[in-house]
Amino acid sequence: MIGRMSRIVAAMSGGVDSSVAAAMVAGVTPDGINAETADEVVGVWMRTHPFGGEGWEAKRSCCSPDAADDARRVAQILGIPFFVLNVEDAFGARVIDAFADAYLQGATPNPCQACNQHIKFDELLRRGLAAYGADQVATGHYARIDRADGRWRLLRSLDTNKDQTYFLWILTQEQLGATRFPLGELTKPQVREIAGQLALPTADKPESQEICFVPAGDYRTLLQERRGYAGEPGPILDAHGTTVGTHTGYAHYTVGQRHGLGVALGEAVYVREIRPASNTVVVGARDEIAQSRFTVSGRHFVAGEPPAERFEARVRIRHRAPDVACSVTLLGADGLVVETAEPVWAPAPGQGAVLYDGDECLGGGRIAQPNAAAAE
Repeated sequence: MIGRMSRIVAAMSGGVDSSVAAAMVAGVTPDGINAETADEVVGVWMRTHPFGGEGWEAKRSCCSPDAADDARRVAQILGIPFFVLNVEDAFGARVIDAFADAYLQGATPNPCQACNQHIKFDELLRRGLAAYGADQVATGHYARIDRADGRWRLLRSLDTNKDQTYFLWILTQEQLGATRFPLGELTKPQVREIAGQLALPTADKPESQEICFVPAGDYRTLLQERRGYAGEPGPILDAHGTTVGTHTGYAHYTVGQRHGLGVALGEAVYVREIRPASNTVVVGARDEIAQSRFTVSGRHFVAGEPPAERFEARVRIRHRAPDVACSVTLLGADGLVVETAEPVWAPAPGQGAVLYDGDECLGGGRIAQPNAAAAE
């Protein structure tokens, strides 16, 4: 007996990855529809900004009108219905405003993690499934999902160069159960090859490396427009508390930054700490920036609970950075202490610290304070 065909909401950004993911769940091949793999698919593009704002007309990002047009053309080729889901309010509050507020708190936010948490796997998943009577959402993320011992597991993509589990550690068991990652077993070249075979207009489309809601490429403009922060000059201190320069506003800097400091000490120095309360930026030599111990807040485990009060894992503190061996200890109600086997470069407050056991992404949290800074 043949089971009921699933209805899938395909998140379509207008890029090649989401285009191929939609094609795969729809069962579209160069030779036609593969009935054995085809599901009923609804293509959805998320509108995160009002069209026509300054800078948006010329910017081809996942949030631009051009991207919507590309997604719509792909949906037509695949023969699937296409809809636009307006998530402007949620995106503005949970991603853009949160991004600006984090900088004003001296942190370095990761908007892609926030977008996944609050938009793709909340707004889209919740509203998309309800509006279109769907069973699951499919996205173009490079990651894998399996089920073992009665729970869903989030696994790294087979293409280690494209693996995106670093941005997905916030997913819950319920969300994983309602999600498909069709590209998890593919490499990027294979995805482009499939897009070319299907004659999709996104086949050769370049990837965007910029923050989608910072059209000018300078987040300082966003801080001015969104929060009225123009920056007030303040002292740059060395590790001994000596003033060695003047900054243009503490929120214009991030931990690990080297360029643009205007400090000449005879050796390269980097931002070590940001102190919003005193409008101060602290710098240090390279060996002072690397840390072997830091704390994490807002912990989350994909399984719903931690492996133990203390456990061994590997940690990654930024996308594409190598993960390193570490010991993890639960701290309070929602924190972690991470101690690495070797120093990691510039753990920046606000960035994700994502934990792994082999290919499995266990979860993580956001870096709260490097140990050296916390000890002062």
